[in-house]
Amino acid sequence: MIRVNDKWELAWQPGMTINDLLAALQFTHQHIVVSVNDILVPAEEFGRRQLDDGDQVRVIHVIGGG
Repeated sequence: MIRVNDKWELAWQPGMTINDLLAALQFTHQHIVVSVNDILVPAEEFGRRQLDDGDQVRVIHVIGGG
């Protein structure tokens, strides 16, 4: 299982990437910050950064305002 934002659990599958997780949970915001086990992952690595069973993922939407 992958735990996301301490709210959701998603079944882990071999080869699952951050992009796969974002799609499965329907995160579509363009400006997203992701950490895996408290380590920030650059957006350009989302498609190749594979997740391991038991990973703790945080997904944060970055919103600007003024």
